[in-house]
Amino acid sequence: AWSSIYSKRHETALIRIETDNGLVGWGEGQAPVSPRTVQAIVEDLCRPVLLNRDPFDVEYLWYRLYSAMRERGHITGFYVDALAGVDLALYDLLGKALGKPAYKVLGGQYRDDVLIYAGMGGDDPEIVARTANEHVAEGYSAVKLHLRQTNREIAEIVTAVRESVGPDVLIHVDVHGQRDVSGAIMLGRLLEPMDVKWLEAPSLAEDVKGHAAVAAALDLQVATGEWLRTSWEWRQWIDFRGFDCAMPDIARTGLTEGKRISALCDAYNLPIAPHVGGGGILSIAASVQYSAAIPNFQILEHSHRGHANKGRIARSYPVPKDGRFVLDETPGLGVEIDEDRVREFST
Repeated sequence: AWSSIYSKRHETALIRIETDNGLVGWGEGQAPVSPRTVQAIVEDLCRPVLLNRDPFDVEYLWYRLYSAMRERGHITGFYVDALAGVDLALYDLLGKALGKPAYKVLGGQYRDDVLIYAGMGGDDPEIVARTANEHVAEGYSAVKLHLRQTNREIAEIVTAVRESVGPDVLIHVDVHGQRDVSGAIMLGRLLEPMDVKWLEAPSLAEDVKGHAAVAAALDLQVATGEWLRTSWEWRQWIDFRGFDCAMPDIARTGLTEGKRISALCDAYNLPIAPHVGGGGILSIAASVQYSAAIPNFQILEHSHRGHANKGRIARSYPVPKDGRFVLDETPGLGVEIDEDRVREFST
C-alpha cells in the first residue's frame, strides 16, 4: 500500500500581482506540501515573463508561460501549479478592473448557486454515519466519504451512512487510488445497491486503461482527474473514456485551462465536479466562479469544517448556506485578502 504525504498544517502558495495603477489580484497555486517550490517558480520563471505585460492578455500569458518550459518537459506538476496561481490572480485582477465577478469574465453565469458536498472520513461506521447526518442537518444534500479500508469495511461504513441519511442524500466514495482494477470493480459492485453516486480515484493515477475498465464495468460514476492539469493530459483520458465525471482542480489547472478542460469534456457529454481538496480560500472561491461559468457542472467539493480556518487570511470571502454557494456580484474571485493576516501566517 502507498499513501500521499500531507503537512500537519494547512499549507498553500498565494500569488500577489499588482498593476502599475495599484490594482492587486490574488491567486493560489495548490501546494499542500512544499509551497516554497511554487514560490520559487513564480519568482524565478513567471515574474520575468509577466512584468510590463497587459493582464487582459490572460489566456496568452498562460500559454506563453506553459510554452516557456514545455521543451524541457516541465508540462505538469509544480510548474503548472504555479501557472494556475498566476492565472487565478490575473482573473481576480480582470474582475476588479471591470467591476465584475470572475464568472462574468469567464463567459457568463450558467446558474444562480453552486451545489456542494461535504467531505469526511473515519473508520467507525456509527461515527461516520453520525457525522454525515450532522452535515445533512446543516443543509447539505450530498456528502463524500474518504475511505481507505478493505472493501468489506467500506461497504459497512457506506451502509451505515445510507441508513442514517436516508435515500435522498447523494453519497460519494473516494478511495484515493488504493485499488487494482479487479478490486475497484468489486468495490463498485458492493456500493451500487446503496445508490452511491460515484467511486472516486479507484486506481493508480497513471493507469488510464485501468480506470477505463472500471468505468465500463460499473453503473455508478467513476470520478477522477485531480492530478490532471492540462487539456492535453485530459484528452488522453477522454480518448480511453477513463472516467464518467471529470474532477479538475482549479488551483492546479487555472481558470484559463479549466475552461478548455470543461469545453473538451462537454464535447463528449462528460460532467465536471471540480476538486478542491487541500486548497485554501482562494482555491475555493475560484472553484465557485468556475462552477458558475461552465455548462457541464455537476457538484463542487467542500471541506465544510475547515472553511472558516481557511478564511482567516481574508476580511471577506464566500460562505455557503444550506449546501450551496449563492453567487453574488463581488468583483474578481470574491475574496478580500487581509495582507496583515497573510504576513502573520507566512513562512
